[in-house]
Amino acid sequence: MGLARAWSGSMTPLGSVPEMGRIKGGKTVPARGDGPVIVLETERLLLRRLLPGDLDDRAALYGDPDIRRHFPEGTLTVAETKEELTWFLDGHPEDGRLDLWATIHKESRRFIGRCGLLPWIIDGVPEVEIAYLLAKSHWRRGLGAEVARALVRHGFDRLSLTRLIALIDPENGASIRTAERGGLAFEREVDVDGVRASLYAIAAMASE
Repeated sequence: MGLARAWSGSMTPLGSVPEMGRIKGGKTVPARGDGPVIVLETERLLLRRLLPGDLDDRAALYGDPDIRRHFPEGTLTVAETKEELTWFLDGHPEDGRLDLWATIHKESRRFIGRCGLLPWIIDGVPEVEIAYLLAKSHWRRGLGAEVARALVRHGFDRLSLTRLIALIDPENGASIRTAERGGLAFEREVDVDGVRASLYAIAAMASE
């Protein structure tokens, strides 16, 4: 999950991350192309760069109080969702290789969520968070764990990161289970912009 608005203009820069191409079928290909940019895929999901036409699907997610129950800012309006969508169209403005990607269900070709990697500064230390948010229609199918594992592999194998985290509302048991199934383990409680969060983490060696 993304605990707070990691897309806001006040984000502290992450710093240098190794160069990345787009990933499809386990292969690295050029980062730009004529069609939607596929970043990575799993057995059942495709993660691609966002498009302006994703607004309605994204707004439906962000306007759902059940989906947004554990986000400090709650639901978002269409205007607020459009602001975030515009912010992320070319990747995170402070590091375009990190992003929240449109999550597409392969079988149905439907937009069912947004998942990705986000930069944070936690207690003065640069971190990269795995973030996952799926439509209620696709809960309890193991898709959250599937995408969490894929994000961990992507961060370690493709971006050469050495550590990944998840920031989770301590009351969000489903998100905690997803993080654990992705290989992350509880590390400590942290304060993120005045909000208490459980920090789960995984180091690159632990994922091997």
